[in-house]
Amino acid sequence: MKHSPQSPGIASEVPGGRKQILLHACCAPCSSAIVECLMQGGVEPVLFYSNSNIYPREEYEHRRDECARYARHWGIRMVEDEYDHEAWRAAMQGLEEEPERGQRCLRCFRYRLARAAAYAQAQGYEVLSTTLASSRWKRLDQVNEAGAEACAAQADVTWWDRNWRKGGLQERRNEIIREQDFYNQRYCGCEFSMGHLHDDEQH
Repeated sequence: MKHSPQSPGIASEVPGGRKQILLHACCAPCSSAIVECLMQGGVEPVLFYSNSNIYPREEYEHRRDECARYARHWGIRMVEDEYDHEAWRAAMQGLEEEPERGQRCLRCFRYRLARAAAYAQAQGYEVLSTTLASSRWKRLDQVNEAGAEACAAQADVTWWDRNWRKGGLQERRNEIIREQDFYNQRYCGCEFSMGHLHDDEQH
């Protein structure tokens, strides 16, 4: 099996030296190299699929199923959060005209990572990270701001703000996408992002 870049030393980077973390997963392509790196480095991620932003529901289910397929590939657990697109839309009210990577995206990250942090607290996971940070279509500073705020609201959860784009993981991500024949996503997920389709890029 090919080893993901940075795998051998990844365990030493986990806050508190934890060997299991809760990993908010936005999709299989973005999860790919991160999960491989963690597993090969001796850290078990439990995937938390909380993505009520994705529209329409068929798209949500397709991405969920691909993520679940990859979880089975590694023999790890995936937890599916409730899908409530109407609640997500209500939370985005007033930001419908924001550009991609603008304030709507920040609020979206806050919405999803707050749910992930609350689940982590309730279930005893002490470290939270997200695969959102692997996509170049997202602003890393927004992802980390939202994650830090979400974990600050929970007494026992630490935000792991690792940059998952560096150290060869982006290149390995692209290889795994081809190896696993993942579904080719052409927009970020919500209906507002559908106006910014990328024909040749995975998100």
